[in-house]
Amino acid sequence: MIRFAHPDLLYLLLLVPVFLVLFIYVLHWKKNAWKRYGDYSVISRLIPGYSRNRLILKFLLLLVALVFMVIGLADPQVGSRLVKAERKGIDIMLALDVSNSMLAEDIKPSRMERSKQAISKLIDELRSDRIGMILFAGKAYTQLPITTDYAAAKLFLSTVSTDAVPVQGTAIGEAIDLAVKSFNESNEHSKAIIIITDGENHEGDVLTTAKQAAEKGIHIYTIGMGSPEGGPIPVFQGNNRTGYKKDRQGNTVVTKLNETMLQQIASAGQGVYVRASNASAGLSKIFDEINKLNKSEIESMMFSDYEDRFQYFLGISMLFLILDLLIAERKSKWIRNLRLFSPKQQA
Repeated sequence: MIRFAHPDLLYLLLLVPVFLVLFIYVLHWKKNAWKRYGDYSVISRLIPGYSRNRLILKFLLLLVALVFMVIGLADPQVGSRLVKAERKGIDIMLALDVSNSMLAEDIKPSRMERSKQAISKLIDELRSDRIGMILFAGKAYTQLPITTDYAAAKLFLSTVSTDAVPVQGTAIGEAIDLAVKSFNESNEHSKAIIIITDGENHEGDVLTTAKQAAEKGIHIYTIGMGSPEGGPIPVFQGNNRTGYKKDRQGNTVVTKLNETMLQQIASAGQGVYVRASNASAGLSKIFDEINKLNKSEIESMMFSDYEDRFQYFLGISMLFLILDLLIAERKSKWIRNLRLFSPKQQA
């Protein structure tokens, strides 16, 4: 595993394209300045020691040296020893509704974006818990198997959209069933399922599925995304909004939060229900409830020792700097007089 001791310094790499643009601008400006005195090809011959190619080469050497120097200063480290770590935590499966109704904007910026923001904050608060993610609409799919890799969880979260599940609907029961199967039944970890949805157009016998999960010791918590008054569902073509979804009669479809159903699911699953708002997504309250569950030992593998590798990158950087110093901007006299491929003079 590779990590950086000072990752913030990597932002200095943004200077590379800036310097490149400036260098191209200077070359263009110099060429135009020469043209004001006459033909460029003629003037360049009047300066026999000048070499445009050497100037470009020296700049590229400096640029490469800068890249390696920045990486070296950020101090890349390689994990050298893998050990087992025992931590106390809870297994959490997030079930996120990705049906088109989650595009409604009765919660700003939208139900979907608000859900993703809330999940991201939840991941930031996790310490020793394991987390997984399920996406559902008309079908349910595992987006992320249960893991302690929070960076991977955020990466997978960033790719979530309503296009992830092509079949429309709200298969909450199927999502619960898939989440239950995602847990390892052989361990005694406390388990929780957090369902984030507007609850509209749910399918199947959800309450029976929730009760069966509770009988296995799995608590189910629900977060209602939306408002009872509801809102229209935007329709997009690419990144441009083209209007709102309409029914067959041409009326604008209004999607409303099914709060009653979500309360019943939470009750059957021995959990709690929270309704999200523009001020709060409700995950903090549910997270407090989850923390009350008994935490058990979770075994995971982690690197305990890391070795610095900055010296290699700084060494390569110094090598390119030395090469830059050895190359002169102008052609030396002995190189100009060296004609290895010139025809021999006739005797």
